[in-house]
Amino acid sequence: MTTTQTVPVALGERSYDIRVGPHLIENAGAEIGPVLRGNKVFVITDSTVSGHWLDPLTLSLRASGIAATVIAVPPGEGSKSFADYEHVVTRMLEEGVDRRTAVVALGGGVVGDLAGFCAASVLRGLDFIQIPTTLLAQVDSSVGGKTGINTAQGKNLVGAFHQPRLVLADTGTLDTLPRREVLAGYAEVVKYGLIRDAGFFEWLERHGADLIAGDEAARITAVVESCKAKAAVVAADEREAGLRELLNFGHTFGHALEAAAGYDGTLLHGEAVSVGMVQALELSRRLGFCMGQEAERARSHLSAMGLMARVADIPGASKWQADELLASMRRDKKARDGNIRFVLARAIGDAFTSDEVAPDIVRSMLEEDLSATAGA
Repeated sequence: MTTTQTVPVALGERSYDIRVGPHLIENAGAEIGPVLRGNKVFVITDSTVSGHWLDPLTLSLRASGIAATVIAVPPGEGSKSFADYEHVVTRMLEEGVDRRTAVVALGGGVVGDLAGFCAASVLRGLDFIQIPTTLLAQVDSSVGGKTGINTAQGKNLVGAFHQPRLVLADTGTLDTLPRREVLAGYAEVVKYGLIRDAGFFEWLERHGADLIAGDEAARITAVVESCKAKAAVVAADEREAGLRELLNFGHTFGHALEAAAGYDGTLLHGEAVSVGMVQALELSRRLGFCMGQEAERARSHLSAMGLMARVADIPGASKWQADELLASMRRDKKARDGNIRFVLARAIGDAFTSDEVAPDIVRSMLEEDLSATAGA
């Protein structure tokens, strides 16, 4: 029998637990009840997730005396929008939300980010519970309190820091995911090894295939170790004043790639991060911070798992322009005084930030990446 594990996030009066293991959704009422201030919740989900997990969740809530009002949004990145934010908030206000009401996010990163922003802003802040149903959300977006929506100018440019009261990472939900979604989440797992823990990256090189294949023990280990790494960073730097920026390894490139792809499903967030991490290691090599073998080792592992690891792997990338990607990077939230702030690496497991990278070096690298797409 698999035992549920608990990872604490130490933030003083805003501290909370991440619970990791199977069968958490069917026991959600008992898990959530102790952290609620009232007996009413709004469950924000999407139409894909609801078909698998909404009934078990609402049955469990009902059994614990918790009334649930469900608000569903369309699946996909497009739901992280002003329009869907307005839709959810309007429904909550129409249904009689009060300050004892909690918001429960049942879904992947999109649902979690949108629901969290609604919780942060309605009545100036409501309690919030994350029930992430994708690997990416379980190891990354559900932990740490970042919430928000996208704009035409870029990803996550409107939002708030709003910590959840509890995270229930039910690893059984991963059984319902397409392989591509599991792989996209796996990129974020690899990130923790690349930025902070060379030993964890080595473990992934040995056991990553087991995780992808559905091995329960490997899944739990990967989620727990990832959450421990993120919890430690968040506890030290909750609002991304410095150390927490390391969690954006690969994201400066990745967000630009996502924007170029148009958020149409051609390129998932985790796929963009996978490519972006290899680009970050390659940029680190060009700047003399690490050896070329670091980038090649990461690329080799990501490719072996079935992830995109080069710009040339992205459908339609041959139409993109280096200057357009560079312009997207300048809109990155980490940018300071117009300078792009990159997360770089001295070695696998040793990442750092820098805002002293010459744009011409980045442009040259992007042009080479894009020129390689012609022969792909």
